[in-house]
Amino acid sequence: MTVACVILAAGQGTRMKSSLPKVLHKIWGRTMLDYVVAAAKKLAPEKIIVVAGRDMDLLKASLKSQSIESEFQKSGPKKSESMKSAPVSFVLQKEAKGTGHALLCARADLQNFKGDIVVLNGDAPLINPAGIKKFLRLHRTGKNSLSVLSFTTEKPFGYGRILRDKSGSVLSIIEEKDADKARKLICEVNSGVYAIKASALGLLDGIRLNKVKGEYYLTDIVAAAADNNLRPAAYCIGREEEFLGVNTRSELARAAGLMRRNIIGNLTDKGAHFIDCGSVYIGADVIVGKETTIYPNVCIEGRTKIGEGSTVYPNVRILDCKIGKGVVIKDSTVMEGSTVDDRAVVGPFAHIRPGSTIGSDAKVGNFVELKKTVMGKASKASHLSYLGDTSIGRSVNIGAGTITCNYDGILKNRTVIEDGVFVGSDSQLVAPVTVGKGAYIGAGSTITRDVPPGALAVSRTAQKNIDGWAAKKKKSR
Repeated sequence: MTVACVILAAGQGTRMKSSLPKVLHKIWGRTMLDYVVAAAKKLAPEKIIVVAGRDMDLLKASLKSQSIESEFQKSGPKKSESMKSAPVSFVLQKEAKGTGHALLCARADLQNFKGDIVVLNGDAPLINPAGIKKFLRLHRTGKNSLSVLSFTTEKPFGYGRILRDKSGSVLSIIEEKDADKARKLICEVNSGVYAIKASALGLLDGIRLNKVKGEYYLTDIVAAAADNNLRPAAYCIGREEEFLGVNTRSELARAAGLMRRNIIGNLTDKGAHFIDCGSVYIGADVIVGKETTIYPNVCIEGRTKIGEGSTVYPNVRILDCKIGKGVVIKDSTVMEGSTVDDRAVVGPFAHIRPGSTIGSDAKVGNFVELKKTVMGKASKASHLSYLGDTSIGRSVNIGAGTITCNYDGILKNRTVIEDGVFVGSDSQLVAPVTVGKGAYIGAGSTITRDVPPGALAVSRTAQKNIDGWAAKKKKSR
């Protein structure tokens, strides 16, 4: 049987004290809405409908941008078929008339749909797809028209309570403000996740306006189903943290803490080693290989993938990089949008800018900056160099203080350094220029023309020594 997902995301989030729509606040590099959409896609739905408010255009733009950023690198794992399906559409809730009205706004887009509709909340980023799949199976096995996913909590304040009769059948959901003392003691509460047969959407028409709030509550659909003998059910299979709704900055911080624990826990279970779990920032899409050690104060973001047996030392920031096996990233290094092959060493205090590739067994040392530069296998630039728009072959030595002068004031030009070249310290290579295989550049040279393979290029004025000059200088004082 097919499934469709409706994500309720029209809340303005005034308690967030922000001009940004609530569901667009980020946790570990991704918006809350993106987490929920990603979870929905794991259900392999026929369609995903996001119900948005006045900021619908912002939500559309953000989700599109996030989708582009979330594309796997060509060398990364392929997306599953379920992740490729499920187009996301948006419907507008013009007026903030509650969750029941929000689902009603989506009904027009579900007119020809015949399966089950799963309702999710756009401000619940910790939602677990496996739990939703289990819930959907129970809903279908029970042949229910309407099911609610519930959980128990020791502190039910603020949640809608699940009311059952003596036989255990679900009667309704009662909100905190409407509950008497006895009902407030109920610890089984509503998660906000529903499964509804498309044929039962007519129940929305029976929801009455809450005159105090001026809203239609989706929770009232449960009582409507019971009144119409449509067998509503509640499955108490959730954990409270999975359904944490984020409405305030403090709740956003709590969600971030819980997500950090989950991310690091998952990576640890797969064999990664974190010296201090509480002092690292690891994005939700980061992959870390087994036997890789992450030191404190490390920030790894985006679609970064780190291979097995690597080491990342303190104060390192890595964004959207592919790092091989046995790589060492030394202290205070910044890396973005680049690739590092097996057994390479980078840092300390290196800056690897987007579009760079560091070959296997290569070394990029302290205070070296690469920008759109390819460094071949076993080549090294050990210290104090800028290499921009440069192609470096294998087994090349870049001396300290080397600069590839890639910008002429209008264009960025490339430098090509072929295999086995030795570049002496304090050299400047003025692009466009090519240094042939096995050539030598004398220290302190400024190279403005191509250097043939095997040649020595030296560009210096002749040294002149003036005997007795220092003594004369002192005497003149």
